[in-house]
Amino acid sequence: MERQDIKSVYFVGAGGIGMSALVRYFLTQGYYVGGYDKTPSELTERLIAEGAKIHYEENVEAIDACFKQKESTLVVYTPAIPAEHRELVYFQENGFEIQKRAQVLGFLTQSHKGLCVAGTHGKTTTSTMAAHLLHQSQVDCNAFLGGISKNYGTNYILSDSNYVVIEADEFDRSFHWLRPYMTVITATDPDHLDIYGTKEAYLESFRHYTTLIQKGGALIIHRGLEMNPDVQEGVKVYDYARTEGDFHAENIRIGGGEIVFDFVHPKGVVKDIQLGVPVSINIENGIAAMALAILNGVSEDELREGMRSFKGVDRRFDFKVKTNKMVFLSDYAHHPNEIEQSVKSVRELYQDKKIAAIFQPHLYTRTRDFYKEFASALSLLDAVYLCDIYPARELPIPGVTSQLIYDNLREGIEKYLIHKEDIMDVVRKRDFDVLMSLGAGDIENYVPEIEKELKN
Repeated sequence: MERQDIKSVYFVGAGGIGMSALVRYFLTQGYYVGGYDKTPSELTERLIAEGAKIHYEENVEAIDACFKQKESTLVVYTPAIPAEHRELVYFQENGFEIQKRAQVLGFLTQSHKGLCVAGTHGKTTTSTMAAHLLHQSQVDCNAFLGGISKNYGTNYILSDSNYVVIEADEFDRSFHWLRPYMTVITATDPDHLDIYGTKEAYLESFRHYTTLIQKGGALIIHRGLEMNPDVQEGVKVYDYARTEGDFHAENIRIGGGEIVFDFVHPKGVVKDIQLGVPVSINIENGIAAMALAILNGVSEDELREGMRSFKGVDRRFDFKVKTNKMVFLSDYAHHPNEIEQSVKSVRELYQDKKIAAIFQPHLYTRTRDFYKEFASALSLLDAVYLCDIYPARELPIPGVTSQLIYDNLREGIEKYLIHKEDIMDVVRKRDFDVLMSLGAGDIENYVPEIEKELKN
């Protein structure tokens, strides 16, 4: 990244939510930008409209000539791309400079003050909230996010600010490339055991991440996490939680579809913070985001306005239909703890309603490792429709299907095994008051059709 002679940047896996933010960054910086992605999507089509040359066929011949000059081309790839991918192999065999997405973000944390958010869950909403708080204040920021901000319609903010907000991803130890000025750690519930193998290795990865915080910076860590931070001298450590810690909430008021609370920080109290997206999990997400913001110069009035005007993130508590008769929301939750938090938050808002969810498990390994925990979380619902597992980067594992979760759901719950093709039949029956679409796979493709059907 330090090389001055780079004119072209080629992305292998350009359409991923995190990669696309970097595509946009290099486009705005005046580079030739192109890449490959497996399938067309709304996001890749928008990138093409913004000037990126993207194709969908794994084919070296389809790579534009300007990206075949190794002296002036940087190749960026995501760990989700298989090692035998023909285009990646071509660049490797011909001696191109190849970097992971996380390496490029790591360079940005060395040239800017990196405000990073890590954790098993909550990091996308918290980082997007923090970016909005800073961007709408006199401080401002750049941002590389893991979801589409509904305030800005993008996962990327560009400004002249010296701050950059980054979602720090623990998958494949990617966050070890970062050098945060300050970081939040939201949660360390074991995940990605296909990469880490054990819970201990997962927790060790987070410990190592805390050693990378720069002197003069800070760690803001959720209370009670099962990990021991290991910061260098000159790094301040703060903790936070819903109702205790250096940063916390008090005087929480939930009612009439609104959530308001007072934000307590080490130097005082900010009264009457109103959540723009009023679900209870956003109290903790908001505390962490406001901690990052206030430590970096955002004023109390700017905090109030930023939290009130925050519209949320696509696929994170994303309410698509909200009427007196029917509620439908889409949520990316794909880890048992995320699902539990999502369902509890919805239950808090709609206590006397029948709440159903269509859930598509994501990855065979995750289902194998956590099927009992998935069943426990989903058992908080009134009805569950289980789709087939979305494989993403994996091959099937014998004996690992959605049946494992189904068999462990609580007695008395309405439960159904379905295929994706059955989703619209479920929706048409309308045997629910509140419907949640849960999962990180292609279940999202059905959301517009579900929304249309329920609005009719």
